[in-house]
Amino acid sequence: MRYSLSVILSMFLLFSCAEELIQKPENLIPQDKMVLIFKELAIVNAAKGTNIGNLKDNGIEPTTYLFEKFDIDSAQFVDSDRYYASKPLLYETMYKDVETRLENQRLQLEAMKKEKDSLNLAKKTASKGLKLTDKVSDTL
Repeated sequence: MRYSLSVILSMFLLFSCAEELIQKPENLIPQDKMVLIFKELAIVNAAKGTNIGNLKDNGIEPTTYLFEKFDIDSAQFVDSDRYYASKPLLYETMYKDVETRLENQRLQLEAMKKEKDSLNLAKKTASKGLKLTDKVSDTL
C-alpha cells in the first residue's frame, strides 16, 4: 500500500496536534492575556528598533515594563510561550489575532492623525480668515 507524502504528513500532523508534547504549566498565562502580551511585545520591539534612545532617556527597560504591566515573571512567560508554541495551530491563531489587533490599532491611529490634521488645518484657515477680515475692516 502506497501513501502520498501529503497524506503521510497530514496524518502526522493530526496525531502530533492531538498529542501533548509539553505538559500544561501550573502557572499558564491565559490565551487571551498571552495575545495581549505578544501584541505589546511587538510594539516594544519596534520601539527598541527605532527609539531605543527615548526608552533609555525615560528609564524604561522594555522587558521589565511588560512583566510589570501584565503582572507576570520571566519564567511564567517562558513556560507559557513554550506550551503554546508546542501547539502549532493554536499558536498560529494567536499570532494572527495579534496581527489583526495591531492592524486595527494602526488604522485607528491613522484616523486620529487625519482628524487632528484636519482640525489643525481648519484652525489655521480660520485664523487666516480672521486676519483677512481684520485687515479689510481696518481699511474701511
